Amino acid sequence: MDWDNIRVFLSVARAGQFLAAARQLKIDHGTVSRKIGALEKSLGVRLFDRQTTGCVLTSAGDRLYAAAEEVEAQLLRAQGDLSQSDVELSGTVRVAAPDGFTALFLCSRLGKLKRKYPSLTIQMVPMSRTFSLSKREADIAITISRPEEGRLTVRKLTDYSLHFYAAKNYLAEHGTPQTVADLERHCLITYVQDLVFADQLHFMPELYGPNYSRLECSGAVGQLETVRGGAGIGILHDYAAHPDPHLQIVLPDASFQRSYWIITHVDMRQLSRVRAVSDFIFAEVGAQRSIFLL
Repeated sequence: MDWDNIRVFLSVARAGQFLAAARQLKIDHGTVSRKIGALEKSLGVRLFDRQTTGCVLTSAGDRLYAAAEEVEAQLLRAQGDLSQSDVELSGTVRVAAPDGFTALFLCSRLGKLKRKYPSLTIQMVPMSRTFSLSKREADIAITISRPEEGRLTVRKLTDYSLHFYAAKNYLAEHGTPQTVADLERHCLITYVQDLVFADQLHFMPELYGPNYSRLECSGAVGQLETVRGGAGIGILHDYAAHPDPHLQIVLPDASFQRSYWIITHVDMRQLSRVRAVSDFIFAEVGAQRSIFLL
């Protein structure tokens, strides 16, 4: 049985689409179709039910998928065992993380990682509600909720705090709210509610009510810049907003606490390059843990 065909089969099974698998593998759609066809012919069974929205595994496909994942895991373990020194690390490691953590903390530190492993390619991608490590959509994930199921290696990175912030020039013009009820007289900078990828980002659901004026941004970085620009009051990460001389905490007793978790699939953790990047992120957060909580 041709392992290259099995590799394509795994990609299609995880992506749920031939076209999506072709993009991930960087091959054309026709090649994917031919390899799946060849695999089905060699086994004498149909592996996928083709549908207008994609494809799903047949019962035979499910059995092959379980067996193929076992073989893949063994190969990954062997590859990890055969890796030699740090300087030889190469390949690509994809990290999925919330935009706030990526842009406001991690990006400024990636140069150190690249200097240590110059042959390594690091890909930073945004987190989404439908994200899945099991489908190999990334090698490492930074999340704000601890997963309860799956073959995953999970480590807590840190707790972090958030407060209401406003630009000092905004407060000079519009006044400083003294109670949460006073926020009705201000423009609030919030997430776009239907684009929030985790329930933990709903800090105060009542702020989405009809009594509040809002300016909605889909990410934490956009919210930070909008608040800094003097548009209103927003709930911001303390590790990014508190050091900013243009910003001021309002309603200091109204604080919020969340956690970051670093997660890898147990099979991918065997790879030296994935382990190196995961350990680097863990160490960088550990060295700066004091900035995450006020």
